[in-house]
Amino acid sequence: MSRFATIEGLRKFRQTLLRERDPWHDTSRRFRIRRFAGPECFLEHLEGLRVGHLTDLHVGRVTPMEVQYDAVSMTNAGKPDIVVISGDFVCHSQVYLADLTDVISKIDAPVFAVLGNHDHWAGAQPVREALRRGGAEVLDNAHTTITIRNQPLQILGLDDAYTGHADRHAALKGLRPDQPVIGLSHIAEEADALWEAGVPLVFSGHTHAGQVTVARLHELSVGKLAGHKYIHGLYGSRGTEDPKGAVYVGAGVGAALVPLRVGERAKREVAFFELGMQPGAFDEHHREQPAHAGRVPSSKTKERRADAVRRKQERRDRRNGNGKPPTSAVEPS
Repeated sequence: MSRFATIEGLRKFRQTLLRERDPWHDTSRRFRIRRFAGPECFLEHLEGLRVGHLTDLHVGRVTPMEVQYDAVSMTNAGKPDIVVISGDFVCHSQVYLADLTDVISKIDAPVFAVLGNHDHWAGAQPVREALRRGGAEVLDNAHTTITIRNQPLQILGLDDAYTGHADRHAALKGLRPDQPVIGLSHIAEEADALWEAGVPLVFSGHTHAGQVTVARLHELSVGKLAGHKYIHGLYGSRGTEDPKGAVYVGAGVGAALVPLRVGERAKREVAFFELGMQPGAFDEHHREQPAHAGRVPSSKTKERRADAVRRKQERRDRRNGNGKPPTSAVEPS
């Protein structure tokens, strides 16, 4: 059986997994497996390289650990060469970092990751350490090169742009234009500039696909209200005639506030990308979609987001006894 035949059996595996572990009425744990080809520009460089994409695990009390392990099981069953995870590993807290390490350690393929806004809110360095203990390589405004079956692939990672930690110049420094490259960014809008810099495929997250996609409510909540150009799925272009670039926004695994997911596009998701295969060579979930209008965050909004990270860190420092001692009302004599 070929490696690609495993995908054809993966949906059957998912159904078996759901029958065994997911009651028919428990829609909160149901996943969708989506498969896409890579950009046409990879055809001359890569052959048969499969990338698994996960995002927004949000390991914590809102998302049951069974959901996390289901995501890992389905990812491993797809036999990817590498797995990329585009941020938001935790949910408001550092309490579940040991669980995060355990989840990451159970992924069979090499894992590459970037942080998201929740990771910075909870404390970026402890999250990085938990990921590294699990075996993941965290790309903080950096890139690395791996070789799979004598095929080099560059992987570039941007730190979280939502909280103001992305540094595109640092991430692109030293990137080789003669080798294929994929990018990771928690915020999908960063793909626009990465395309111009020669990164033709970017994996992102953050939006959870809106979590409610009936009556196009996700386009209202994530698009018009939150101002995102890219809400869920594939945007841009994978063709050589229009070599703009493509970005994939995953629906995610977990949730930060409530686990409710309503609508087909909102289901929890494991995605696979076949790099070195022609778009259209097999049935894909959907083709590239037009971007929404979007809205660039104002300077005031950016400052408010960055300040939220600082304030949360100050509160943690005070709880841990690392903050400055309170000033006494009476000066010592």
